[in-house]
Amino acid sequence: MNKKEHIKYWLESAKHDLAAANSLFKSKRYDWCLFLCHLVIEKTLKAIWVEDNKNSTPPKVHNLLKLAEQTKLNLNSGQKLFLLDINDFNIEVRYPDYKLSFYKKCNKDFTENNYKKIRSFYLWLLRRM
Repeated sequence: MNKKEHIKYWLESAKHDLAAANSLFKSKRYDWCLFLCHLVIEKTLKAIWVEDNKNSTPPKVHNLLKLAEQTKLNLNSGQKLFLLDINDFNIEVRYPDYKLSFYKKCNKDFTENNYKKIRSFYLWLLRRM
């Protein structure tokens, strides 16, 4: 794939995952909704990474802040902290030791609040492209 195709791949995959996250929210699978929300931001950041770097293959990492710092994004401190918070949605669902406490935390209000923030940040990232 060329650079343009890589970017398209990551953006289409992120859009697909956002639709799946919405379905999970509606079906009250709140922990998995937030897990997919992490993937939405990760894939969008990987599209931006491809756009901003000579190489068309982004690093195989899930750390959102690390990815963002390797782009030309100019994040403020609040956005950086937000990415660190979202990182937890990836770790806490994947690893069983953390999953139960995360599952309990993921009530409707917690998930809806984070879901709205993530969608807003996703749209901000898309406008950056």
